[in-house]
Amino acid sequence: MMGSFLKNINSSWTLFLDRDGVINKRLVDDYVKRWDEFEFLPGVLESMAVFSKLFGKIIVVTNQQGVGKGWMTESELNEINQKMIENIEEAGGRVDGVYYCTDLKNKPGNCRKPSTTLFERARHDFPEIDPSKSIMAGDSQSDIDFGRNAGMYTVFIGRENSRANVCFSDLKSFAGKLIRQ
Repeated sequence: MMGSFLKNINSSWTLFLDRDGVINKRLVDDYVKRWDEFEFLPGVLESMAVFSKLFGKIIVVTNQQGVGKGWMTESELNEINQKMIENIEEAGGRVDGVYYCTDLKNKPGNCRKPSTTLFERARHDFPEIDPSKSIMAGDSQSDIDFGRNAGMYTVFIGRENSRANVCFSDLKSFAGKLIRQ
C-alpha cells in the first residue's frame, strides 16, 4: 500500500537513509573498511539525484561498530563517507550530513539505531528538521524502529516489513514512485 504522505514531499521534508544495505552493498559478517570495498547498489546514484531535487535535507545515519571493534579507524570511516558523498555529488545528488555511531551494541546507553541519538545530532545541526516531515529509509528493523522512535515516516528497503509505513525493493523503486506522484 502506498503511503499518502509520499504525495506531500517537498523541500521542507528531510530524508534519512541508512548506508550499508541501502546505499551500498552490505558485506556479510564484515564491514566496509576501505573505499575499494564500497560498492554502490544498482540505481542508487540516480536515485540520490532524484531525492536531491525533492527533499530539503538528505541525511545518512549509520551504525558502524566496526570502528568500535577495532576493524577500522574513525578516520578510515570518514574517508569512506567522504568518497561516497563525492560520488553522489558527481552523479547530481547530495548528502547534507552523515551521522554514525561506532559504539558496540552491548555498550549500555549506546547511540546505535534504534536510539534516536543520531536523529538528535542531525536536528541539532539542522534545527529546521521536522520529524513529522521526515522519512527514514532503511533495510533493518533497527532502522524502522529508529524512524518510528523519532516520529518519522518509515520506508523499508527490501522484503516486506509490517512495522514500516511502506516497503520498496530498493532505492530506485522508491525514487521512481516519488517522481511518478
